[in-house]
Amino acid sequence: MVAQELALWHERYPTFGYVAPFAAVLLLLIVPKPQNFIYWEWPVQVLLVGALCALTWPVDASLRPRQWLKSVVIGALVFGLWIAPEVINPNYRHTFLFSNVIVGHVGSSLRAEALQSNSVLFWRTVRASTVVPIAEELFWRAWLMRWLINKDFQKVSLGAYSAMAFWVTAVLFGAEHGPYWDVGLITGAIYNFWMIRSKSLGDCVLVHAVTNLLLSIYVIAFGQWQYWQ
Repeated sequence: MVAQELALWHERYPTFGYVAPFAAVLLLLIVPKPQNFIYWEWPVQVLLVGALCALTWPVDASLRPRQWLKSVVIGALVFGLWIAPEVINPNYRHTFLFSNVIVGHVGSSLRAEALQSNSVLFWRTVRASTVVPIAEELFWRAWLMRWLINKDFQKVSLGAYSAMAFWVTAVLFGAEHGPYWDVGLITGAIYNFWMIRSKSLGDCVLVHAVTNLLLSIYVIAFGQWQYWQ
């Protein structure tokens, strides 16, 4: 009975499964939280968004990568792109372009006591490398790129190309990353390109997951907390 109800729901509201997990990620970031919730925030996010993905998963979407090795390599290269500007010039982000009232300012959203908790660091990494890539790729590459081509997005195949859809998605993806909008824009373009080439949600999720996992490891290993906005 539950399976039948879910099938009917997906048929009536095909957009929901692509948009809801991403909306949940954003909502869980901005909703006010109690002071003592700091150690539970990230595992709760992983469980809630993961459960939502499972319940609302689009029937026509697959997480199985087709070109896993290339996806891993691209994900690693994008990680290098993210850290390169500040490795080359540590003051790179302390200019007006990357620190203003529009894009925000560089700095971690985690409080100092959270950075001393292995549990917080673990679950923050799990979130970044699992539910976030899934939620974002469902929204940006699997839904928005197709929806911008045709509002009846299910008629558009994964990886279909339109210059407008490509660049609108890339720009909005870059804007999502605040003071890292420049590398966010380039990353968005790379991920869009990989969707067009691979035509696979699974490969885009894998690329995104590898980038986020390597960035999380780098953040923890070298104390570069500013990347965790």
